Amino acid sequence: MGARDERSFVPVGIAVLTVSDSRTLEDDKSGALLAGRIEAAGHVLADRQIVPDEIERIREVVQGWIEREDVDAVITTGGTGFTGRDVTIEAIEPLFEKRMDGFSQVFHQISFAKIGTSTIQSRATGGVAGATYIFCLPGSPGACRDGWDEILVHQLDYRHPPCNFVEIMPRLDEHLKRK
Repeated sequence: MGARDERSFVPVGIAVLTVSDSRTLEDDKSGALLAGRIEAAGHVLADRQIVPDEIERIREVVQGWIEREDVDAVITTGGTGFTGRDVTIEAIEPLFEKRMDGFSQVFHQISFAKIGTSTIQSRATGGVAGATYIFCLPGSPGACRDGWDEILVHQLDYRHPPCNFVEIMPRLDEHLKRK
């Protein structure tokens, strides 16, 4: 790997949002799993909240994090299915300046190997808004574990070759500087 071996770890500020009508901080296994893994990897847990399955409330919290300088990435868990109350995607996608189709594709590939065709019941997605990465994961601890352990832990690590999200972070807002 050469020069990559010499790179130092760069901690990223990450906020976690659990979308649920029934969870609390005390019984939120998926949010706790993500928060623990974020901190264990050496990143900063910038914030963690739980909101009900309501488009306006989800969007309000995520928009607030996009505007914060200490939040580089947002991970949501829950509300990615097809039931009437699953509205995370409807809340988040309008915020995207750029969609990250590859995140969804890789997530489903990993998920398919573990749960088979049931993976199609998730609308896991990712994108960029206001120079902030946003990843929407299903609400199960297994899905959060797969999303973090198989994708995000690597892409949010500056040392990960051949490329990663951290090294392009300074360029995410180039379009905003052209005004």
